Amino acid sequence: MSKKDALLLENQICFPLYAASRMLIQAYHEPLGAIGLTYPQYLVMLVLWEEDGLAVNVIGKKLHLDSGTLTPLLKRLESSNLIKRVRSDKDERKVEIELTFQGKALKNKAGTIPEKLRQALNTIDLESLDRLKLQLHQLIDTLNQS
Repeated sequence: MSKKDALLLENQICFPLYAASRMLIQAYHEPLGAIGLTYPQYLVMLVLWEEDGLAVNVIGKKLHLDSGTLTPLLKRLESSNLIKRVRSDKDERKVEIELTFQGKALKNKAGTIPEKLRQALNTIDLESLDRLKLQLHQLIDTLNQS
């Protein structure tokens, strides 16, 4: 590939990832709006529905978010009474995030969201989506190492 071709938009790995990410997040907009969450808030809630009571830094690692990005998300979720921040009994410097009753109950409302997204992607078979997800995780791992 020539230097000139290297700068063509169609030759960039970043652009299709960026465009697909924006479009996929847009597909989440309506179902998440119905339960009062933004996409980043949904990601935090997914982590907590999987394992409640995690330290802030653990949530950040799972979502690849720094504290400057995560803290405002957590504050908004707390002001919506979906989570509460609690100082760790073992180490007062650590803050753990716990779901409130409302946060736990929201999981039931969110239960239909994955199926709605699968319907939006109905022209792509599940096997292809699984392969793509695996490749994206490999890309993330590679980028984390560099």
